[in-house]
Amino acid sequence: MESIEKEHIVRKANYIRRLYDWTIHWAEKPHSTWALFILAFCESSFFPVPPDVLLIALAVAIPAKSFKYALICSVGSILGGCFGYFIGYQFFEYVGKPIINFYNITDIFNAVSTQYQNNAFLSIAVAGFTPIPYKVFTIAAGFCKINIFTLILASALSRSARFFLVAGLFYLFGPKIKIFIEQYFNILSIIFVILLISGFVAIKYLK
Repeated sequence: MESIEKEHIVRKANYIRRLYDWTIHWAEKPHSTWALFILAFCESSFFPVPPDVLLIALAVAIPAKSFKYALICSVGSILGGCFGYFIGYQFFEYVGKPIINFYNITDIFNAVSTQYQNNAFLSIAVAGFTPIPYKVFTIAAGFCKINIFTLILASALSRSARFFLVAGLFYLFGPKIKIFIEQYFNILSIIFVILLISGFVAIKYLK
């Protein structure tokens, strides 16, 4: 069983590596900023790929524009979160529920919905800064009829902090960060996957 879990983690790490290699080329495309905005928007509501991948790719290529990319990523993510909220609020049975079922995260969705009864703002703010898929929280927020301004404020704080932190690293260290990522990418990918799985487990067992 342990070997199977390790193989699963390594396989996911390899997938992230391929995804990283594919997204790097967007840095030289004329519509790269639009691609970043669309990816950030979609990831907050239904798409599985996190915008950090493209944000890093663009920041690696042009460190001087890192904060610009972070702003675009933040705005796209916040607006996408509102769209996820709308899905949960108005079309949960027809759209939201199929999305939750597709990712096989019904238990996590239920746990998040329970947490919203305690402190919705804190739950959303923490989630926005972690590898846990943000769409779970935005759709759940709409489904639970959380005040949308709570979602917007928590998203603005946490998602912006996350993206601007990434941008700041590349702005300050530029090529050095790129070399570090290239050299240790497989290890970093495995760590990311472990954090992601740990986040799912933590949310699942929150009381």
